[in-house]
Amino acid sequence: MTKILAKSAKAGFEEKNDLVVEVSPLQNGSGVVIDLQSPVKNQYGRHIEALIKDTVTAEGFFDVQVNVLDKGAWDYTIKARTIAALERGMKQ
Repeated sequence: MTKILAKSAKAGFEEKNDLVVEVSPLQNGSGVVIDLQSPVKNQYGRHIEALIKDTVTAEGFFDVQVNVLDKGAWDYTIKARTIAALERGMKQ
């Protein structure tokens, strides 16, 4: 089932071992666009971006801008914050 992101929303904190995920709706056909800022981007950037994209599509969203400010978060935190931001921005 395709879900619609109705508004921009964010989740998370700018603290060590956490991240801030902000999602915004995009025009149809834009896909999932990720802007990642992370101190470990060179080492783990591709993994983090793939995890975020997989999470967004698994939740049923397809045209979403995802801005991420990572502070060394673990995978489960990245996934949880992404889902929380998507749910907050969903059409009610």
